Amino acid sequence: MSNWKLSKRYAKALFGLGREADSFNKYRRELEEFAAFYRENAEFRQAITNPIFSIKDRKKLLQAVLNRSDFSVLVRNFLGLLLDKNRISAIEAITVHYAKLTDETSNIAHAEIITARPLKQKTLDDVVRSFEGLMSKKIKLHIKENPKIIGGVVVKIGDTIFDGSVRTQIEGLKESFKRSYQG
Repeated sequence: MSNWKLSKRYAKALFGLGREADSFNKYRRELEEFAAFYRENAEFRQAITNPIFSIKDRKKLLQAVLNRSDFSVLVRNFLGLLLDKNRISAIEAITVHYAKLTDETSNIAHAEIITARPLKQKTLDDVVRSFEGLMSKKIKLHIKENPKIIGGVVVKIGDTIFDGSVRTQIEGLKESFKRSYQG
């Protein structure tokens, strides 16, 4: 089974327990915190995943890190299980899957907004409000700038793209002119 599928399976299992305990958002924060620590600390990451160290020593290391946190017992046990099953290196992928599950349950969609230049906050708020109404979901923005779109806005939500860029409009006009002169 691929790491991606395994990560999804572990995330679903923890999420199910989190929903039962009505703590899935808390578990998300804890997973994200641990995943960030794992990503940012190369020495810890190398030691915790290196089979040259005994599982007993790696568990002691994990326990020492977890003792400095206020993580729930369930998340601590979950991280211990990942270590036991030699899956701790999948913590970032598991966290991504888990975050998607919590967003779906919380009715949150992620929107990537691409603009040629920075937008004013009021404009961003208007865009969010419009798409929240259209999608019937709370929208979390991820803003990117791309001067190649010339002007306007491109919004990507899931597999749907709303392209209101000047560049696309110009390309549409070009195609229109080509068709009218060829026919």
